[in-house]
Amino acid sequence: MNDKGARTMPKNLCRSAFFVLVLVPASFAGNAESRLLTPPVAKDDQAAVLVGAGDIADCKNLVGAEATAKLLDLIPGTVMAVGDLAYPDGSKENFTCYDKTWGRARSRTRPALGNHEFHAAGATPYFDYFGVAAGDPKTGYYSYELGPWHIIVLNSECKDVGGCDSGSPQERWLRADLAAHPVACTLAYWHKPLFSSGSAHGNDLTVKMLWDALYDANADVVINGHDHDYERFAPQAPDGTLDSARGIREFVVGTGGKGLRPFGAPKPNSEVRNTEAFGVLKLTLHAKGYDWQFVPEEGKTYGDSGSGVCH
Repeated sequence: MNDKGARTMPKNLCRSAFFVLVLVPASFAGNAESRLLTPPVAKDDQAAVLVGAGDIADCKNLVGAEATAKLLDLIPGTVMAVGDLAYPDGSKENFTCYDKTWGRARSRTRPALGNHEFHAAGATPYFDYFGVAAGDPKTGYYSYELGPWHIIVLNSECKDVGGCDSGSPQERWLRADLAAHPVACTLAYWHKPLFSSGSAHGNDLTVKMLWDALYDANADVVINGHDHDYERFAPQAPDGTLDSARGIREFVVGTGGKGLRPFGAPKPNSEVRNTEAFGVLKLTLHAKGYDWQFVPEEGKTYGDSGSGVCH
């Protein structure tokens, strides 16, 4: 299946002369194990897993963060922590609360900064907690390879890193990084989304120049948080127009554990929206495409899944 549609059941791999087809609805109940609908992968596939969310551990109430941490316990792969990880102030004490939940996956986590991390001067507790996995403490942006994909982690607290506009240090670094890694499939994540239907924040135009750079380099997927909800957009150009040929598909996954919030009016090209459940987004990254699956917390039935191809 290509970017134009979302599947509501997993693909089955036929390994013999017959097979059994099991239909699974998009919204389904069951325990966490039954909700992880990863299809069998051929031995020659280079697939890797990237899983996570943003807006995670609130020291005043860790129920949501613990619920999503339990999902990570069951899903192997690299964990993306997409900003606002330790509420309310990103302090050393707040990261103790994060550590009680998502800290179980710290050794395989590649984090991104959020605005709450900068409630502490220089986001120092964040960098102290994650160490070299968080990149250079002076910038907070970095990149890495994951299977056949190039992954870029950006810092949407633009004022703290000299801006995100054209010619800014981060924008110049991003364009240079993209030029140095001309791979078939590229994904980027950071905290504040360019596009969002969330009622608390909505669109954030300060990161548009970063989208411009990614679009120019034919990047495929962007993942954000900030609004406490789950939203999936159709592939778009940086100006918000539908672009099925070269557009970037954006996911907002602010469902890591901090209290969920309602949506405002849907933005153009918003395909699905959910505030019913905490959960994580699981991406299976193949050599020429990707599968996505929103995995809800135990006891909730909301699900979203589909596939896309790289440009």
